[in-house]
Amino acid sequence: MSRNERSNSQQHAGRAAQQTKPRRKPDERALRTRDRLGGAFVALIHEKPIEDVTVQDVLNRASVGRSTFYLHFRDKNDLLLSQLEKFLEMMSTLLSVSKEVSLRVVPVAEMFEHIENQRELYRILANEGRLNDFFDLAQGYFARGIEHRLRESKRLPKMPQGELAARASALAGSLLSLLRWWLDRGAKEPPGEMDELFHRMVWNGLQ
Repeated sequence: MSRNERSNSQQHAGRAAQQTKPRRKPDERALRTRDRLGGAFVALIHEKPIEDVTVQDVLNRASVGRSTFYLHFRDKNDLLLSQLEKFLEMMSTLLSVSKEVSLRVVPVAEMFEHIENQRELYRILANEGRLNDFFDLAQGYFARGIEHRLRESKRLPKMPQGELAARASALAGSLLSLLRWWLDRGAKEPPGEMDELFHRMVWNGLQ
């Protein structure tokens, strides 16, 4: 295992542990700084390979000082993971936050449409061997989000908690497999159709 692979593995383990603890909500100024750094990093990886992007490149593009960067992130890999997590947090909680009254457990149409519009970024992540980072993080986020939506639906009131968590995890895996299949086929099917397909799979399997 290379040094970079060990570092990424350690960061994944650290983030998995952090996700079990309550997080303090950053203030608006901190959020703006993180957004600037994230935006600068994403712009840079469209211009050259991720391994060639340095922290100093990000600082120069974002007009942020080095000490400020290290208040928020350990290194550029931590910055990349934070950008992936930001998207996953938004998508995995979108339906509950918006109080959508439906049987949807994941905003599949919205997520697939966003990914379709950002296909160049996902191509970059795939070519750089970083797409697995996204899928590894996504499994946990969507498992928790789906479990929450299933409880909200009140359609499975008698299901034991352990079984509900297991089913949510399995559904999250199915969602990500569907996303890979869709991308590998060139994203031919409309996101709305993929939403309907996924939710037929969800409720047919739960009945």
